[in-house]
Amino acid sequence: MGTPKTRILLADDHALVRHGLRLILDAEPDLMVVAEAADGAEAVEAASADDVDLAILDIAMPRMTGIQAAREISRRSPGIRILILSMYDNEQYFFESLKAGASGYVLKSVADRDLLEACRAAMRGEPFLYPGAITALIRDYLQRVRQGERVPESILTPREEEIVKLIAEGNSAKEIAETLVISVKTVDRHRANILQKLGMRDRLDLTRYAIRAGLVEP
Repeated sequence: MGTPKTRILLADDHALVRHGLRLILDAEPDLMVVAEAADGAEAVEAASADDVDLAILDIAMPRMTGIQAAREISRRSPGIRILILSMYDNEQYFFESLKAGASGYVLKSVADRDLLEACRAAMRGEPFLYPGAITALIRDYLQRVRQGERVPESILTPREEEIVKLIAEGNSAKEIAETLVISVKTVDRHRANILQKLGMRDRLDLTRYAIRAGLVEP
């Protein structure tokens, strides 16, 4: 049996654009468009966690924008990954997209080049940012540091980091519970929270994260 395909919902109010993007996506062995929507409200209805893994939403749609739809889909089905498609290289839209729960922002002008990579990054739980967006993020970060804002060191709490480290070192839930003197149930709850926060799926993802974050030696 091959790897299961990523099931995609494609939302854009231009049928021609949808058709073009669908051709690009369906040509890939690991991607498959299973639903289409012509506006944000339709996209929210079509996004059911049971049959959609990834929603690609155009930012400028009637009835409900891509950002509004992203917010609603994130609330209803947090398991669905979201990419925003936009004609605008605009920092404000980019930051709003991230706030709404999107894991990537793809410019339509280079969608044929970037979209496939963005889909795969989103499914790996990694953000996809075009070069201009990375510059915007760094500029925003530096500005906040200069203004004396406390920039969070990590999105994980110290206890969650401790648990990631123990998981990465190969300990079972029972062993972690004994080490930290907490119940197995509490370990499981922490693990679920950590996976959700980091947008990850399993122990392997967590181990990679622990190595990148310097919690364990590779």
